[in-house]
Amino acid sequence: MVSFDDFKKIDLRIARITEVQEHPNADRLYLIAIEIGDKQKQVVAGLKGHYSPEELKGKEVVVVDNLEPATIRGIKSEGMILAAQGDEKIAIIVPEKEVKTGSLIK
Repeated sequence: MVSFDDFKKIDLRIARITEVQEHPNADRLYLIAIEIGDKQKQVVAGLKGHYSPEELKGKEVVVVDNLEPATIRGIKSEGMILAAQGDEKIAIIVPEKEVKTGSLIK
């Protein structure tokens, strides 16, 4: 079980995907540039095979903004895009309506 106080430490925000590139060292990963309010970050995401770069670019998504950076296959990732995983499909979590990037999810 996770306490409510621990859960409150997670900073969930709305981000907009601004660029999607192939990961140079992985077949199933993208390098994704995101805008969170006035900040720009890069995340490494295992969305290849589920979404094309064209489907992702411009999309608003939910991200964990305060995740400790990690190096994934040699590339720094500064957050996490949230997604649901079904049997073999992945669906990114998106807001129902357009909202300002950087908006806090409560």
